[in-house]
Amino acid sequence: MRSGSSAFVGVINKIMDKIKCSIIIPVYNEEGAVLGVIEEVKAVVVGLGIEYEIIAVNDCSKDGSGKIIDQIDGIKVIHHTVNKGYGASLKTGIKESKYDWIIISDADGTYPIKEIPNLVKYIDEYDLVVGARVKEGSAIPFERKFAKKFLNSFAGYLAGRKIPDLNSGLRIFNKNIVYKYWGLFPERFSFTSTLTMISLTRGYETKFVPIGYDKREGKSSIKPADFFKFLRLVLKLSLFFRPLKVFFPISLMILLLAALIPVLFFVGVTDLFLDTTFIVLCATALQTFFFGLLAEIVIYNK
Repeated sequence: MRSGSSAFVGVINKIMDKIKCSIIIPVYNEEGAVLGVIEEVKAVVVGLGIEYEIIAVNDCSKDGSGKIIDQIDGIKVIHHTVNKGYGASLKTGIKESKYDWIIISDADGTYPIKEIPNLVKYIDEYDLVVGARVKEGSAIPFERKFAKKFLNSFAGYLAGRKIPDLNSGLRIFNKNIVYKYWGLFPERFSFTSTLTMISLTRGYETKFVPIGYDKREGKSSIKPADFFKFLRLVLKLSLFFRPLKVFFPISLMILLLAALIPVLFFVGVTDLFLDTTFIVLCATALQTFFFGLLAEIVIYNK
């Protein structure tokens, strides 16, 4: 046990000698938790001995969050004059950051800040390190568990890899990824899902590290209807990066539908056999497939 702990400390110390991080914390109506979160972040990164800056972006909070962070020493505070959204807050922080490595975490006290060292140790090998909320006892709200599982599975199919947590808000990444695809990142939900999909589909090395997740203090700004926004976002990204993953299944379903017509003819359900409907469906299936194939060729020849 002691030798394993020493090896861990050795890896951390080696990385710490050269790492410089900008820690960005978006803030919106988190007066009950934000002070504790930022103080914990300061304690953790000071303990690591890294060169860092903490940037708190107040997204026009309606409570006392803005006044609280204004009084915290040793951090940079940015105030939005209007509410722009979670993604916009992160993009503001990234534009104002001075280091290449970005650490993000929410201000609501749900993410275990103490896990940051466990993520940091992987940045020599990976471009994106995600804290995946899969540890036993993680307080994912029951009403979100099914939607989360479905989105993770769907995104994993599109990316060609299992995704344990698509949109975790505790992660470390190189900001050059964000600058390269700046226009794809939404102003609101979900910056994190977009970053995960870009990283996995464009060849960036990605690591998922198991973490816990605590019960949120205060009211979440995420609504049930946001599930469809996440789904639409993932689908949009798949069309941009992996179009054949979408168009091939659609073309196959249309082709199977066409094949149903002669089958129904042979079992005596219909008098139609290889009629106009059959031909149109086959042509549509082929067109759909070749459209996806052409889109794939265009993307990979950019």
